[in-house]
Amino acid sequence: MTDLKYTRQTITHVHTWVADKLFSVHVTRDPAFTFQAGQFARVGLPDASDPDGAPTLWRAYSMVSAPQESGLEFYSIVVPDGLFSPRLAQLKAGDALYVEKKPFGFLTINRFAPGGDLWLLATGTGLSAYLSMLRDPATWQAFRRIIVVHGVRSATELAYRQEIENWHQRPELADHVQQDPCKLIYLPIATREALPGMPQARLTTLIEDGGLEQLAGIPLDAQQSKIMLCGNPAMLTDARKLLSERGFAPGRRGIPGNLAVENYW
Repeated sequence: MTDLKYTRQTITHVHTWVADKLFSVHVTRDPAFTFQAGQFARVGLPDASDPDGAPTLWRAYSMVSAPQESGLEFYSIVVPDGLFSPRLAQLKAGDALYVEKKPFGFLTINRFAPGGDLWLLATGTGLSAYLSMLRDPATWQAFRRIIVVHGVRSATELAYRQEIENWHQRPELADHVQQDPCKLIYLPIATREALPGMPQARLTTLIEDGGLEQLAGIPLDAQQSKIMLCGNPAMLTDARKLLSERGFAPGRRGIPGNLAVENYW
């Protein structure tokens, strides 16, 4: 019998952030499955007409969980007419979810030389990969400061907000965070709602007009800053153009860059 490319895992918990729209799935993890923070996995479900059959539908999801955690966690939006996400959102503890044995993706901190400021810019569920990085102590060791920018439409879509705001209290990060209150800067930005102390604007607008630097109190300096972009393709296209004009570029031929980009749509 040919070895399968996937393992059967079990749902342990499904958390709803926004009803019928945003949710997180927690599943068991095969002990042999290893990954780097920022990578994604292909997860599978059987055809709806054969719920007990082999998986035939697959989608890519970044791990929210850190590499050292015992389980896996995925964050998703519900695509109303989709074949996959509405079914995934309806799963309950004890149900099966299939995970391919090999992780994918290059949105990892080893794309950058250590040191300086790490900017993590995301829209919507593009935040997923950054959560894995933030849960990994190696990320905090590698950079001077970390600036998390999460662009959404409304405040209800700021999933994981409380966790991010309370990161300073995590005991495993005490050596890296508690000694420097400015180690982590979190900027939640909504386009359709004015949040306290935050502009109602798109991330690309804030890059272009300098608003992002003003909010963070840190310059977007191509010599000191490393930037990751993860989100919808339109944002990525516009942001890449704006940042390239300021000296940001992906690495090439073994030379570390200061910009890394991944579509999350």
